[in-house]
Amino acid sequence: MLEKIIIVEDEADIARILERRLAYEGYHVEVFYEGEPALERIYDDPPALVLLDLTLPDIDGLIITKELRAADVQVPTLMLTARDAIPDRITGLDVGADDYMTKPFNTDELMAHVRALLRRSAPEESQDAYKFADLILNPASRLASRGERVINLTAKEYDLLEFFMRHPNQVLTRDQIFDQIWGYDFGGESNIIEVYIRYLRSKLEADGEARLIDTVRGVGYVLRQ
Repeated sequence: MLEKIIIVEDEADIARILERRLAYEGYHVEVFYEGEPALERIYDDPPALVLLDLTLPDIDGLIITKELRAADVQVPTLMLTARDAIPDRITGLDVGADDYMTKPFNTDELMAHVRALLRRSAPEESQDAYKFADLILNPASRLASRGERVINLTAKEYDLLEFFMRHPNQVLTRDQIFDQIWGYDFGGESNIIEVYIRYLRSKLEADGEARLIDTVRGVGYVLRQ
């Protein structure tokens, strides 16, 4: 069965380029030029991935992402926008987008982002849960828990936490994290790792639990008690 990708892009030329390239690569593609009908479609039949323009004629792509995450729809989202300022990138990630590309973009690079997101969001039904201290990470459901509290994670948050869970008590350098979690040059963005560490800490420590991901200044991060 073909993986379905939804494109939400109001610029017809860009939408056609994306649709043709994704179809050529073997994906089933649906295109929407406005946010509201796309949001309804995603709720009705969630795709494997959403390519989402930030600026749409009816509702902002940020609002779409916020609504999806608030409804616990964890479809990976790759945000597309002409805005290149770092605050705009951070805002997109803060509301739950999994990745970010600015226009104009290289379609080969975009396909690398698409493949990475799809690969990392693929379920691993047969894998046993990871356990560290009171933290459990379940690959089948892609959920974490501390005690009785269930923790919902975005695709990137899950990938990062799984990387730590597979290497407990080992200091992971920034380069190792970039290579494993992003797998490509994020355009020199210097604080993307810090952003996601902050996301994970806020979720893992939401009920006042002890910190498990520590900073090793000048090196990277480590999962330890």
